[in-house]
Amino acid sequence: MPLIDQVSQAMVAAMKSRDEARLSALRMIKAALMKQKVDSPKPVDEAAEMQVLKSLVKQRTEAAEAFRKAGRAEQAEKEEAERALIESYLPAGATEQEIDAAVAEALAETGATSLKQMGVAMKAAQARLAGKTVDGKALSDKVRSRLQ
Repeated sequence: MPLIDQVSQAMVAAMKSRDEARLSALRMIKAALMKQKVDSPKPVDEAAEMQVLKSLVKQRTEAAEAFRKAGRAEQAEKEEAERALIESYLPAGATEQEIDAAVAEALAETGATSLKQMGVAMKAAQARLAGKTVDGKALSDKVRSRLQ
């Protein structure tokens, strides 16, 4: 079932249960997916949907940090709750062991030994972790630490 249909069904359930916070977050997800569908000249595939969800997660994380710095804990908690809901629609995240193994395999495959070759190593590591949710910054930090 397409992701937009799953979100629509979840919206109906949230409306029936009068869960305003969940409904608001689901509407935001659906709006972002519909915008992607309208903006993109080609049909939206699963990879594009996942990219939209990842960008929403990143936005929520950054917003929560900003609210915490501003001393608005209740707003930060709301953003984190939305992020958790969005993450429930993403595939399972890669474990630390999987990330470490992918980085080791990528470095062995590419023969990268210096930071100048980091781009090649990152591309190979991301290819090995395809289909899993991975924080790009964390992956980048692991590759960088192994190349130094």
